[in-house]
Amino acid sequence: MAKLAFLGLGVMGFPMAAHLKNAGHDVTVYNRSSSKADAWVKANGGQSAQTPGQAVAGAEFVFACVGNDDDLRQICVGDDGAFSGMSDAAVFVDHTTVSAAVTRELAEQARGLGLGYVDAPISGGQAGAENGQLSVMCGGAQADFDRAAPVIGAYAKICRLMGDVGAGQMTKMCNQIAIAGLVQGLSESLAFAQKAGLEIESVVEVISQGAAGSWQMENRHKTMAAGEFEHGFAVNWMRKDLAICLAAADEVDASLPVTALVDQFYKEVQGMGGGRWDTSALIARLTR
Repeated sequence: MAKLAFLGLGVMGFPMAAHLKNAGHDVTVYNRSSSKADAWVKANGGQSAQTPGQAVAGAEFVFACVGNDDDLRQICVGDDGAFSGMSDAAVFVDHTTVSAAVTRELAEQARGLGLGYVDAPISGGQAGAENGQLSVMCGGAQADFDRAAPVIGAYAKICRLMGDVGAGQMTKMCNQIAIAGLVQGLSESLAFAQKAGLEIESVVEVISQGAAGSWQMENRHKTMAAGEFEHGFAVNWMRKDLAICLAAADEVDASLPVTALVDQFYKEVQGMGGGRWDTSALIARLTR
């Protein structure tokens, strides 16, 4: 069992840190809103710290799951950031979905301080975090990954090294690109079925058994048809991720026409007041 720090206790980080504690690790948590850290300690034990630098003292592994590039920089190298307090040879594991550019920037700084760095974005949503069934796609040195992977296993159903630092983030972009088109297609299918006077449950029961079937169809068709969008990853965060996808596509000379179009559809959903709705809310612009 290891001494760990977990920085960021949002809808994903809160249960992930709990899985680490339940696995027997010694966990210290930090959150920008200290009330969340207090609530985590009350629910799980362990201890909290007032700054990232204090939280990481003596930790073998430091995990982060925050909001965006700027948030990640702040907890790593800001005032009393994690890097300043980490022990020699400790490994920083970043579960935030951020740009590959900031990942490589921070990894270089970490290496200069004698620290390991693994970018490890996650997929599986809030339910996956709560159930310990996340997909974790990693980038970094083999030795750092080999050390971190058994610990990550507390909340992962799969954890794979995809390449050097940044490869995890690029793989997460593949994930978001695939989801964007899929949710739009499902939204159009369900909206079409409604307007055609078909019974949604019967339609899904039939088509889900063939090539059209997907996790989104199985788990979201009922709430989408009912106009209920309080079930996970928010539109605002998806637009942040799609902006990273589109910027990365320019860097590698890839064409993402469907992703660019769906990003604009999500912008419309934001304009409807749905920025905090979950990503299945794409159907709202077709049915309201």
